[in-house]
Amino acid sequence: MTKHSVYSVCGMCTVRCPIKVEVSNGHVDFIAGNPFVPAMKGAVCPRGAAGTGLIYDSERPQTPLIREGKRGEGKWKKATWDEALDYVADKLNKIKNKYGARSIAFTDRGGPFRDFHRAFLRGLGTPNYNNHDSSCARNVQHAALSLTGMGRKAVAYDLKNSKHVVLQFRNIFEAINVQEVNNLMDAMENGCRLSVIDIRSNVSAYKAHNFMKIRPGTDYAFNLAVIHEIISTRVFDPKFVQKHIEGFKALEEFVARYTPEWAQEETGISADQLRAFVKELAQAAPAVIWHPGWMAARYTDSFYICRSIYIINALLGTYGAKGGLPFVRKPGDVGRKDLKSFMDLYPKPSEKRADGVGWKYKHFEEGPGLAHLLYEAMESQEPYPVKGYIAFRHDPLTGYPEPDRLKKMWDKLELLVSVTFSWSDTAWHSDVILPLSPYLERESIIATKNALKPQFFVRHRAVAPCYDTKADWEIISGLARRMNLPELAFDSIEDIWNFQLKDTGVHISDFDKTGMVDLASAPRYLDFDEIKFKTPSGKFEIISKKLEDNKIPSLKPYVSAKNPGKDQFRLTFGRCALHTQGHTVNNPMLFEQMPENVLWIHTQRASALGILDGDTVNVTQNNYTESIKAKVTDFIHPEAVFVIHGFGHRLNVESRAFNKGLADNKFMAGGMKIWDQAGGAIAYQEHFVSVKKA
Repeated sequence: MTKHSVYSVCGMCTVRCPIKVEVSNGHVDFIAGNPFVPAMKGAVCPRGAAGTGLIYDSERPQTPLIREGKRGEGKWKKATWDEALDYVADKLNKIKNKYGARSIAFTDRGGPFRDFHRAFLRGLGTPNYNNHDSSCARNVQHAALSLTGMGRKAVAYDLKNSKHVVLQFRNIFEAINVQEVNNLMDAMENGCRLSVIDIRSNVSAYKAHNFMKIRPGTDYAFNLAVIHEIISTRVFDPKFVQKHIEGFKALEEFVARYTPEWAQEETGISADQLRAFVKELAQAAPAVIWHPGWMAARYTDSFYICRSIYIINALLGTYGAKGGLPFVRKPGDVGRKDLKSFMDLYPKPSEKRADGVGWKYKHFEEGPGLAHLLYEAMESQEPYPVKGYIAFRHDPLTGYPEPDRLKKMWDKLELLVSVTFSWSDTAWHSDVILPLSPYLERESIIATKNALKPQFFVRHRAVAPCYDTKADWEIISGLARRMNLPELAFDSIEDIWNFQLKDTGVHISDFDKTGMVDLASAPRYLDFDEIKFKTPSGKFEIISKKLEDNKIPSLKPYVSAKNPGKDQFRLTFGRCALHTQGHTVNNPMLFEQMPENVLWIHTQRASALGILDGDTVNVTQNNYTESIKAKVTDFIHPEAVFVIHGFGHRLNVESRAFNKGLADNKFMAGGMKIWDQAGGAIAYQEHFVSVKKA
């Protein structure tokens, strides 16, 4: 028996934790956290441990497939890779020749391994790259840019050294980043306080010192009152405010009316509790982290909620501070050369984007754009036709509102390709399925991690593919070879890695021992006086010229949240530690632990409807109904119901997940049109449902 260890990167969610994979005779025996990363403590989350359930699951696409019937009928022709890649390349070339390269679009889940396939799009000449972020963190990103000129990842969360952590749009103990969880737990053992603001008592709230059960849709009101209290009691950091904040006076005048007593009426959180909370923050400052959020695509004012969080952090002087939001370092900041980029092989396309970002919506960052507006353009064919679409490790039909509406938006597409390692509604509706090898069966390009101590890291292949699947670089290289892009037609991953590492002083073999290469000897915090924001003034700007020029207020007056109608509830959803959205619910190991979602409903509201814990209930919106089991509890706000996202699969190729639970995105009538105009993201939690005992 031959045994060896492989240092790689998990792919069960978007965190991508560093892992150590134990392999015997070509079979994965065990997955652990990378022992050379102290904060991992050798651990992975439940999803990470279930990676073997993914690769050894027979219920996943096993060979390239080309549609033979109508979209969604499930009639497929098995194809060889040459047949499938020839088919896709031929279709894309015909679309490009007839409509121009701009008529080709591509979406993915984001992450650190995008450079190669984004270069492919540039080589084709299309500007239409999008990722899933308009269904997740676009509001956070745009809020950060509007205040600092830098994105949300320009700062780290120094949880291990923090004295007070606040979670509002972040459920850290269920949407798990293992290093963050371990660092926060260490900090709490050393006296760090944890406060949670949420509509329900999630796992993070169970562990919190302060839990504030807020009325759904009123987070902005609460945050404005916190800013009011910080300023009125003069507990802000005067040196930071004087040196680094532009527009403080305008902020002070704006929040003058938003008192804790006013917020109490809106949010249900008492003025006394809010004041006590602010005192605790002031005592811990600047070692405070009020997390700006992960999934902030919730309300139509979520951009301003995220923006207010960044403002609170700035008032408390947490930027650059140990235990706060220190600035990350890039390779160039520590005297090292970064990886060579494939995107630099081609010029940036000059065409305007189909989603309107950058020209119609000038206050948005181009980057990943706004996918829901791309889909709108596919239907309207304005500003031009979009005819070819590749969904790369992305399932919009589960991730966006109104899946039936979305399918109609795609009706004018001449080619819809899904690159995926698992079945999904989007794959089932596609013209071609190109099966991606799961992360344990593929290598990826080398990536850079900007951090207090920056590094390069790589995903190594742990085992050979079980089925006829390929790595992402193999798929893109195969298409590039057929579409006259020889610069991307690589024959081996080693050739790709050597291209990336040129002039960095790092060799492929340097990754063998740990899977990573550190670019600095130790973490470095910037001194207070070294902080300079990338804004016109070089300061943290309360009033954003870019927003104001585009008729978006920097400081938006609060508008009261909509009340549910009689016998209605606001529909909310979130994450758990066992599943990653929809793509793990059919995993045999994880399905066994959690086969379906349940509907959280408040005890008093349930009692009035004659609903007992465990009863099956019907959830209805606009004459559409699905059934689900009720979880009757005091630990949710009476105005809301809650489900774990990703369930309600209706594909018989997923025998375990089939007909289990409720699909929340089917209860969002008109949801593709309901989005945050300031931040760009979909507003998922502005929908209401009725609930009755089945």
